[in-house]
Amino acid sequence: MPRERLSMRKIKEVLRLKEAGLSNRAVARACSIGKETVREYLARAGEAGLSWPLPEGLTEDELERKLFSYEIHLGGKRKEPDWSEIHKELRKKGITRKLLWMEYAEGQPDVYRYTQFCERYTRWAKTLHPTMRMTHKAGEKLFVDYAGLLMSYQDRTTGERHPAPVFVATLGASSATFCEAQASQALPSWISGHVHAFEYFGGVPEIVVPDNAKTGVASACFYEPDLNPTYQDMALYYGTAVVPTRVRHPRDKAKVETGVQVVERWVVAPLRNRTFFSLDEINAAIAEKRELLNLKVMEHLGKSRRELFELLDRPALRPLPERPYEPAEWKRAKVGIDYHVQYQGHYYSVPYDLRHKDVELRATERTVEIFSRGQRIASHLRDDTPGYHSTLAEHMPAAHRAFLDWTPERFLRWAEKCGPATIEMVRTLLVTRAHPEQGYRSSLGLMRLESRYGKERLEDACRRALFFSLHSYRGVKNILDVGLDRVRPEREAAPAEKPPPNIRGRGYYS
Repeated sequence: MPRERLSMRKIKEVLRLKEAGLSNRAVARACSIGKETVREYLARAGEAGLSWPLPEGLTEDELERKLFSYEIHLGGKRKEPDWSEIHKELRKKGITRKLLWMEYAEGQPDVYRYTQFCERYTRWAKTLHPTMRMTHKAGEKLFVDYAGLLMSYQDRTTGERHPAPVFVATLGASSATFCEAQASQALPSWISGHVHAFEYFGGVPEIVVPDNAKTGVASACFYEPDLNPTYQDMALYYGTAVVPTRVRHPRDKAKVETGVQVVERWVVAPLRNRTFFSLDEINAAIAEKRELLNLKVMEHLGKSRRELFELLDRPALRPLPERPYEPAEWKRAKVGIDYHVQYQGHYYSVPYDLRHKDVELRATERTVEIFSRGQRIASHLRDDTPGYHSTLAEHMPAAHRAFLDWTPERFLRWAEKCGPATIEMVRTLLVTRAHPEQGYRSSLGLMRLESRYGKERLEDACRRALFFSLHSYRGVKNILDVGLDRVRPEREAAPAEKPPPNIRGRGYYS
């Protein structure tokens, strides 16, 4: 790295002390600088024709220009490096100024020393546009943002105009640019813009640098910005990192702001007078202008964005995955008492021991996944049928899983072996309970009573329970426990041929 330039006051002191007859070492000690620095500044003054006392009326600005003019060559005429080529090489991975200086100096009799080499390169780089001064490594960063100028398309039927924001992505090393018009700046469009940019460049950068927009960054923070979960999920899928620009650091945004400005000037503005009738029409026109932009030779570097992309970024980009990222929506939810969570009106099961716990849902077009404390605990095929349940057997308690092998028909077939009163009781239990599992549980209880008391006694107990409107397992069990099944009621209750009406009434389901 080049040394920090001395102040004009200290340079004057160096010249004064040297004129007073001090050695370079003594001047260095007096000014608290290195003797090589003393030698360098004396050489600069000699080449500029300056000595102490300085000419009267010479200002510090004039002195600085004489000492540090671009044309000055310390120690005589030296071979000037191709700074444009040096700047391009520095963008490649593993390339350092030290390495480039060694290659420049190899076999040359009279060359700049390393510190002079670095200093002269720094001065040359200052003549570039601010975004070009920054040495971005190949394949390292992709800067993304929306253009300030909007495009629009017109509805053929109603004539209504719809805005179409323009998404811009610019690679740091080559300045190769992707842009497209989108329906909105909402999260799905933001994600699809990244996916399309990766596909356009044919690879993935190490880092994506967005502005601190709410679409991608849920909470802007200087040290640890909180990313939108979907945005973070996309980055994880592609194996890239999202590093938002720092708040109140305009230099972080320089590259993308210049990319946006270039797109506005060379893509959006030339299309301002054209009328479009769909996003597809806009993007077809943008694609033509985008290619012309990337093929346009950049004045300072003498190469086009496309040439630099093929030379620098393309070899360094990471490969794309086999399939593009499928956008996913993340949502927080609370598990209900029935160990299900709701998404879009449909209910999905989770392990029953997570009842009343907070979980996260990740929903794509095909699946709904549920996560607890970062671990995936359930995965279901997506079903948008409202009011229905998707339940996995392994999520149910053992007692509930026992019901899965039973159906109303199976209970009724068993009841037929006992008699008509048992059939009537089972039918009543199945249709009068709030949940089918409750009816199943009561019917299983009757089966246990049959194994203990026998078919005949169970049939008599069910007949007596129906006579007294005791429509429950407990009612039948009490009759059997005290032996009332052997006591005949004053009149027999003839079993109904049809199941009793829904005792809850039609309004129960409204």
